[in-house]
Amino acid sequence: MHCFDCTQEGSGTTAGIGACTGCGLFVCRDHARIVGAGVQRPIGVVPRTSPVAARRLVCATCRTAELAR
Repeated sequence: MHCFDCTQEGSGTTAGIGACTGCGLFVCRDHARIVGAGVQRPIGVVPRTSPVAARRLVCATCRTAELAR
């Protein structure tokens, strides 16, 4: 699979490393953003948040949209 953003920019056929969890498009290392994601799991009736964050891959466009106010 090739990076969607590189293809749109005309940069050629850069290999993608994963799919964005926001839009589902394949992105390369340059266009990918790795962000922390909180993990909750039920312990009894109260959900507990894990002290260790999981990883989530998003493209630069989705990350910009997530941070926009």
